[in-house]
Amino acid sequence: MDWIDLLQDALFAAIAAIGFACISRPPAGAYWCCAVIAAAGHSLRYMLINSPEIGMHIVPATLLASLVVGVMAVFLSPKVRCPAETCLFPALLPMIPGIYAYKSVAGLAMCILHDSPEEFDRYFSLFTFNGLTCLCILFVMVLGATVPIFVFKRVSFSATR
Repeated sequence: MDWIDLLQDALFAAIAAIGFACISRPPAGAYWCCAVIAAAGHSLRYMLINSPEIGMHIVPATLLASLVVGVMAVFLSPKVRCPAETCLFPALLPMIPGIYAYKSVAGLAMCILHDSPEEFDRYFSLFTFNGLTCLCILFVMVLGATVPIFVFKRVSFSATR
C-alpha cells in the first residue's frame, strides 16, 4: 500500500462528501467537518482492505470505518453546532458499494438473457454474491454509524444546544 494512494483516497472521499453535503445545505461550518470525517473513514477502510499485513474483507473493514465515522461525527458536530447526522450522512455516502450494486444488476440481466442452464447458474452466482455483499456492506454501514449516536447519547443530543 502506497501513502500517495491513501492520501488520494482521502482527498476524493472528502470532495465527494462536500458534494453530498451541498445537497442537504448544512451550516457553512459543517462542510469541513463532513470532509474530515469522510476522509478519515474512507481512508481507514482503504487501508484495512489494501494493507498487506491486514488484508481485511470489505464488510468488516466497512463496519470499523463506519464506527469511526459515527464516533467522529458525534464528537465533531458540537463544534459546528449541528446534529451528528448532518455530518454523518454525507461522510458515509462515499462508502456506498456502487460497484457491487452495479455488478449485481448486471448479473441479474445476464441471467435473464442467457438460455443455457450453465450460463444461468454462472450469472446467478455472480448476482447473489454481489447482491449479498452489497446488502451486507449497507447493513454494517448503518449499524456502525448509528451505534455511536446511541452509545454517546448525551454528547450526540446536546450538539445543537
